[in-house]
Amino acid sequence: MPISVAFRFPAGRYHATPFGHHVNEGLVEWPPSPWRLLRALISVGYTTGAWDKAGPPPEAEGLIGKLSAGLPHYVLPSAVGTHTRHYMPIGKLDDKKLEKTTLVFDTWLRVKDKELIVIWPDVQLNNPERSMLELLAGRLNYLGRSESWVEARVGCHELVLVPNCFAEQSEATRGPGWDRVALLAPESVTGYAVWRRAKLDEALADLPIPVARKPSKALLKKRAKAESPYPPTLLDCLQMDTTWLRSHGWNRPPGSRRVFYCHRSNAVSGSAPRARIADVPAGRVGAMLLSLTSASRNDHVLPPVTRTLPQAELLHRTLVGIAARSGAPPPELTGRDENRRPLQGAHEHAHINPLDLDGDGHLDHILIWASGGLGTDAQAAIRHARRTFTKGAAEPLRMALVGTGDVLDLATLPGEYGRRMARIAGGATVWESVTPFVPPRHIKARGRNTLDGQIRAELHSRRLPPPTTVQCILPTSAKPHDASESKPPADAWGGFRHFVRSRQRGPKPPVVCGLAIRLEFQYEVRGPIAIGYGSHFGLGLFAQKQPV
Repeated sequence: MPISVAFRFPAGRYHATPFGHHVNEGLVEWPPSPWRLLRALISVGYTTGAWDKAGPPPEAEGLIGKLSAGLPHYVLPSAVGTHTRHYMPIGKLDDKKLEKTTLVFDTWLRVKDKELIVIWPDVQLNNPERSMLELLAGRLNYLGRSESWVEARVGCHELVLVPNCFAEQSEATRGPGWDRVALLAPESVTGYAVWRRAKLDEALADLPIPVARKPSKALLKKRAKAESPYPPTLLDCLQMDTTWLRSHGWNRPPGSRRVFYCHRSNAVSGSAPRARIADVPAGRVGAMLLSLTSASRNDHVLPPVTRTLPQAELLHRTLVGIAARSGAPPPELTGRDENRRPLQGAHEHAHINPLDLDGDGHLDHILIWASGGLGTDAQAAIRHARRTFTKGAAEPLRMALVGTGDVLDLATLPGEYGRRMARIAGGATVWESVTPFVPPRHIKARGRNTLDGQIRAELHSRRLPPPTTVQCILPTSAKPHDASESKPPADAWGGFRHFVRSRQRGPKPPVVCGLAIRLEFQYEVRGPIAIGYGSHFGLGLFAQKQPV
């Protein structure tokens, strides 16, 4: 029966540099080479007392010999390549008496949950050999570098799983979608013996032993030196360290060979796995809330609230780009139908509202909501968005999904976050601007394009009731200005004067101004309320009036 060994990585990390490569090349040997696997079994035999310094017992020798005779197949779990960079001290001082350091790349694979399974399909072990393999596998505690903690067990997994990594000569690896990787594998015991005999005959051809007399000590010493680069058995080759290899001039261990293996092109991912549509719950949701953080966890690195519009516009382009990878982006993200015409109706597509929920003047969350709901494609794109950028930052900002559901559900967040979300999503009769209201048309002295008329038209287009009062809040006075009058005083245009009020890539506003507005309704109106130019990108957002 074929034999298999399953390896699980409890820490989710696998460190191993391919033979012949420097650690700073940033390469990881994946899958673990047959040579590495056998050396690991031999090593654990010595370190855990399975045998003493006299060497492996006959059943261990038989086990290693049989595993060396054939090339294994692999069942590779999904893995993500990643690394860290750090400066390692080298024990020397520079001219300023400071310790010198060198930049080191620590590269590994992130392997979680699933097992790596190695299958020897043509190996038949007797009972003592199988018992020895179970003993060694059970005592194995790392594979590769010592950080690669491992748990191994012997099983018969080949009966239920299909390998996805083969030696190149396998017919299954021919065709597109496969990548090649060179791994170090042992020769067979017989093959190594034949190769060694040929090498010794060549090396000792000029050092024959005399027939008629006893060989001299000098001759025997020369013959021993000529034989020393060729260990007596394959088992001895597997136990030689790097110092021995260098001292004898080997660039590859004797008894080894390079074998090309083929695995699927997506066996190792260069980034976190993409969110799939199947992973997203079925049905539409009203809103999704993302958190915004920096790698340093310094909140002052986050963008100021004045950059609400550019941050929303940048995230919108990211979401549309992500969605486009799987086909046409959904209309709730683009705001356009299948013919690229703008959607008509009550602004039911997505609004992207960067928020300052902790009140420190920096954006720390992004609310994405749509009165018509976010479909599965839009949800998948939002879940897949992991980072964004901001002006002047040295590195990207990180995003993570906080919550999904109805907008009012997000008001249940604990502490100040929940209270501020409740002001945006709850019901009230008085609403005040959180971000500037930018008029979508030129403000006229009379007619429907007065400030009052434009605000009422914006509310009507979103199927909201008409307000009883529309007031423009003056930045220099607590007394509000009645927006039904012809034009607001000049100083009212200075409200939110530091906010960015014009899109970078979209249409420009008729007048680049930002106003603070107070709306009063006869009956309680539920939020969110976002109106005016740029209302889908963070501008024109309202919240309930705070109690005095």
